[in-house]
Amino acid sequence: MKVALIQQAKTNNVEQNKLDLANDIRKAAEQGAELVVLQELHNSVYFCQVEDTNNFDLAEPIPGPSTDFYGSIARECGIVLVTSLFERRGAGLDHNTAVVFEKDGSIAGKYRKMHIPDDPAYYEKFYFTPGDLGFHPIQTSVGCLGVQVCWDQWYPEGARLMALQGAELLIYPTAIGWESSDTDEEKARQLGAWQTVQRGHAVANGLPVITVNRAGWEEDPSHQTNGIQFWGHSFVAGPQGEFLAEAGTEPTLMIVDIDMKRCENVRRWWPFLRDRRIEEFAGLTKRFID
Repeated sequence: MKVALIQQAKTNNVEQNKLDLANDIRKAAEQGAELVVLQELHNSVYFCQVEDTNNFDLAEPIPGPSTDFYGSIARECGIVLVTSLFERRGAGLDHNTAVVFEKDGSIAGKYRKMHIPDDPAYYEKFYFTPGDLGFHPIQTSVGCLGVQVCWDQWYPEGARLMALQGAELLIYPTAIGWESSDTDEEKARQLGAWQTVQRGHAVANGLPVITVNRAGWEEDPSHQTNGIQFWGHSFVAGPQGEFLAEAGTEPTLMIVDIDMKRCENVRRWWPFLRDRRIEEFAGLTKRFID
């Protein structure tokens, strides 16, 4: 199956950002992509660097203007499309939500980000209510998609729950980068950890992982930090954690051919799900065992 990853830098011009994405989605379809995956919160800059109530103006209902826009693009191009939107559920109640579109432009399903960070320059708890839809894959014409969002990618439990419900691909729209005060050595460790944990999800579940990050530098409006340099490096890992493709730090449209038959064979060779000692895992539902 041909998959497209669209890694972009963003500006404050939301409408232009959407048009740029539409152009790249069309290019991906022209190159034979059946599934197109976008980065986290792709309509705008990463506004979570500051806590500002005016940023709630960026949120919109689902269905709404953006789902109409991306649904029409999916229908025009005949592709399955994974998007990431700032969902307004109600006044003062918003989510960080992935929306998946079928080839006919209809909404195949949505996933609300479950793990919400609250760290310097990533003040997401101010904006997003934790997801309440659970970890459930979304069935589409190209396969069963285990879609999560960014911070979820650090938690093996979510990946496992998707796999146990028949997910055939694990997908993570993402926005992550460096703070300029980090040393080059620390930057390399962070990037390596980010890739390694997700490659581990691929190995542990025998599934490909698709991760799409943003690129470019974005200013901190508060000037408390030097902004975020989003590190890009979107990638696809195969079911043994091997890199099938990896982007650099610049905006990129990447087409990757995933051999789904090989994924089936790997799970037959390494039947990890068969050997799980599920009767001994009760402690995993506790915050800490003490």
